[in-house]
Amino acid sequence: MIWNVLSALGGVGMFLVGMLLLTGGLKGLAGDRMRSILARFTSTPLSGAVTGALTTAVVQSSSATTVAAVGFVASGILTFPQALGVIFGANIGTTLTGWMVAALGFKLDLGTAVLPLVFVGAICHLTGRPRLVSIGQALTGFGLLFIGIDYLKDGLAAFEGVVTPSNFPSDDLFGRLQLVAIGLVITLVTQSSSAGVATALAALGAGAINFQQAAAMVIGMDVGTTFTALLATVGGGTMARRTGLAHVIYNLMTGLMAFFLLGPFAAFAMPRIGDGTGQIALVAFHSFFNGLGVVLVLPLARPFARLIEWLVPERGSALTAGLDPAVLAEPGIAIGLALDGLDRINTATCDLLSRELGADLPDDTPHYTIDELRAALTALRDYLDGIRPSDVHVDQAAAMTSSFHAIDHLFRLLHRCDQTTRIATLASTHRLRRLRGLIARAAMQQARPDDPRATEAMLDRLRTLLRHQRKSPRDRIVAAAVAGTVSDKMALEQLDALRWLHRTGYHLWRIRVHQTLAASTARPDSTARPDSTARPDSTARPAVPLQEETRIDVAED
Repeated sequence: MIWNVLSALGGVGMFLVGMLLLTGGLKGLAGDRMRSILARFTSTPLSGAVTGALTTAVVQSSSATTVAAVGFVASGILTFPQALGVIFGANIGTTLTGWMVAALGFKLDLGTAVLPLVFVGAICHLTGRPRLVSIGQALTGFGLLFIGIDYLKDGLAAFEGVVTPSNFPSDDLFGRLQLVAIGLVITLVTQSSSAGVATALAALGAGAINFQQAAAMVIGMDVGTTFTALLATVGGGTMARRTGLAHVIYNLMTGLMAFFLLGPFAAFAMPRIGDGTGQIALVAFHSFFNGLGVVLVLPLARPFARLIEWLVPERGSALTAGLDPAVLAEPGIAIGLALDGLDRINTATCDLLSRELGADLPDDTPHYTIDELRAALTALRDYLDGIRPSDVHVDQAAAMTSSFHAIDHLFRLLHRCDQTTRIATLASTHRLRRLRGLIARAAMQQARPDDPRATEAMLDRLRTLLRHQRKSPRDRIVAAAVAGTVSDKMALEQLDALRWLHRTGYHLWRIRVHQTLAASTARPDSTARPDSTARPDSTARPAVPLQEETRIDVAED
């Protein structure tokens, strides 16, 4: 009997490992296509539910679908009601695992037949090629799934006639509540409702529990996923916490509805359940109450979204609002959110520079202090640091590198904005006032570029002009000091102001260059922002040699 218990436990463990490998492999194969499909075909909560269900069914991971939805809302691609449709649909997509297990795992003895798949999957994984590794993971996971089910069936078969429905709580209100609690605990332990459903199917097939008991446990397993969702929001951003709360409320409502529908469904299904069909009826009930829950809640998606937004208000700076730690496990989404944050901070910093130089900005332009902008840049840098290098592709690594360069130049530009004495000196001569106006207009254009390539070219010309301007004006300032027409102190201040202009123009140009490089590698598709257009041959080589950039950039005087 102990060996049978160990066999059943090993079967559950093998099933869990199989699910992890299958999900990882399918996610690797789907790659960015999954995210582009979600973004492209989600226009309403209804279309989001359909897309979420299909995507989850394909990648066998509701968490991957949910994380993508969170990232799209944070980046402005989807509205929160649209994302709720995706999240609700993901609940339906997860029921496919139950159908696959019931229709194949228990109807056919595939444990031996899939062993070659495990071998082929292992060989593919050993090649080291990314696509073959993903294929190998998926094949190995698929094989282990059914091998685990075989062990689970064999382990529970020994309990036939020993463990019977009478050993479990009775089929009354209190008994069903106890069974729901048992299902909830199983999900908490395994962290997988799919593994719990597979266990319930195996127990039902072995006669250890009857249909009503199995259905009550499945309801508990469905509700148990809400605790996993809540744990995932710990330390997360606003969108992750809103998503987690929406998931909890929705699953509790669906579970409550399923609890009261269990009796009528059983009364309808029991006369029609024959030998060997109880497991199909169980997964049908699982799909039925999840599907009905989506149908009932979709018309209320927008009011529901407003309720969640009221319960979980936005917190923190608007500059870093989209940097949700919950999506760090998906580098493509996380880098996209980081680039959006970089765009916002760049806009705010350039607005600050324009104001410091006397430019008139619209009254509704947000105003941030230097300390607020430095804090936002630090948060953005820390967010990028949180992305695991092992999960990052070559293009994504290039985007991260360019982002770090842009962040560094933004820090230095803020340092320039804080040099009020040099900025005040720019008003002392006509030439300095004219150059100050050029920098102010350039900063305003860099803040909101209509054409990034044209803006980059303009900034390149401006920093070249300022570099050439340093020679002849410097000679005139020195000559004026020697002649006594200006004081030595004023001459030195004007020379400092010239250097300030050159380095400020240089930082603006390099920020634009690195933003363009980052956007062209991280957002190569049509979903890129208008200010993310790559310049010709931008990835071929740096715009200036790294040594020259470093030599100019480290100067803080």
